[in-house]
Amino acid sequence: MGSQAITPNTEAAILARMIQAKDSMSRDVAEYLLSIDFEPGDFERMNFLAERARQGNLTIEESAELDSYLHVGSLLTILQSKARRRLNSEGLPPAHS
Repeated sequence: MGSQAITPNTEAAILARMIQAKDSMSRDVAEYLLSIDFEPGDFERMNFLAERARQGNLTIEESAELDSYLHVGSLLTILQSKARRRLNSEGLPPAHS
């Protein structure tokens, strides 16, 4: 299984740099980001890949796929954290969690 660190030029890393360059976020954007999550089929696939990784049975392609899920998940976590901070700065709870 690969590292969860986002390498400098993956799609997720490039998008993360673009988003981090923006200092402000509207309430609507923050609410939208908090509503995003993986689909059930993606959760199933991630669990399948993680189990194969624990068993030491991942193919190279599966390892790359699992890394992609981990990178996107890390990016989503960062974005949602920024969204929560934005909403907390208004003293209002988010509508989605």
